Parts: sequence; structure tokens; C-alpha cells
Amino acid sequence: MGQAKPVLVPDVSQRAIDIAYSFTGAELLLFGAILYPGGRVPAGERPTDIVVVVKGPTQSILLREKEKVAGIWVNAEHARYRSAPSFYAIASSRPIGAIVDDRTRAIYELGLDSLQLSPTSSAPPEVQARFGRGLVDLKQRAGLYLEEPNAVQVTDGVLYRARVGIPARVPVGRFTAETFLIRDGRVLAAAVRDIDIRKSGFERFVARAAERSEV
Repeated sequence: MGQAKPVLVPDVSQRAIDIAYSFTGAELLLFGAILYPGGRVPAGERPTDIVVVVKGPTQSILLREKEKVAGIWVNAEHARYRSAPSFYAIASSRPIGAIVDDRTRAIYELGLDSLQLSPTSSAPPEVQARFGRGLVDLKQRAGLYLEEPNAVQVTDGVLYRARVGIPARVPVGRFTAETFLIRDGRVLAAAVRDIDIRKSGFERFVARAAERSEV
């Protein structure tokens, strides 16, 4: 029989974040435990890494490039992405490139350069790649895409914690906080928790009124 795998028991400091008029951002604490068979890290076991990823609802985004023709700015090339995360933050116990290879990063979308944005346009691959980099850059400048290497603290190989900043401009909806336990480049365990970010007070009333007016 093979050795039993460790189990992740994750949690977050807030399962719901209310956005009111005075909302200036929030800080999520992601923490948890790594449960090993026998209750302790096996002797001689190689160290593990923890990666946490917080994602917002996906959205369809159209990017247009403008160019100047005869002194007038006109639309040039464009690209549409079907499933870009509205928010994405990754924190890890070490730089992600030192934890997993490119294939594993792509499978689990670990890192901004591994996001599966699902382009739908017929533009050439090099154009789609350029627009994809532009989309990530725009989101980063807006504080909506974050990478925090060395931001996860692992204690005694069994407890971990990380903090992720939620900006004031964060979109509302159902978010996920996913935790990965990794050793020697292999994902040993993963677990997810949901977080609801919602409008409250007057902002909620206005949002509901706008929804009713569209019916």
C-alpha cells in the first residue's frame, strides 16, 4: 500500500465582504492546517510548499487597439477574451517558478502568465498573446491582478497563513479561495472555500433598482 497523502484543512477570515459607500478595501487572511497520517510530518519528509489563489467571477472582455490614420484615431486590431477572471491574486511560500514547472502552472493556472483567458477572436496567435499581456497589465495597474511570492508563511510544516489585499474597486460576486499543497513540483492536495463579495446599504438598493429597471 502507498503512503496516505496529507489533507488540507483551509479557512478564510471572512466568508462575506460587504461593499458600502465608504469601502476602501479589505484584507483577507487565508490560513489552515496540513494534516498528516499519524498527526505529524513524517521523518525525513521533504518540505512542502503552499500556494493560495483567490479568483473573482469570470467576465468577457473586449480589447481594442487604436492607431492614428490621417490625424484621426481609429480602431485597429482587437481581441475578445471569454473567461478572464475579474480578480486574481496568487500568494506562495516561494516564487511559483521554483515550486512547479510550466505544465503544472498551466493546468492549475498558477501565475498571471498561466491564466487561461479563452480568446475567441480569429486574430493570429502573436496578436492574441500581445493583447493577453496587455489585459494582464491593465488589471495589474488597477490592482485587480496580484502576485505575491514568499507571502505564505508555513509553520512547523503543518500550519500556514497568508494575507491577500482586496482593493476598493473589486467587483461583486462569488469568489473562490483555493489552496494547493505541493511537494517536489507535484500537487498533493487542493481545497477551496467560497467568498461572497456583495454590495450593502444604499449601494445594494441602487444596484437592485438598476436591475429592476432593465426588466
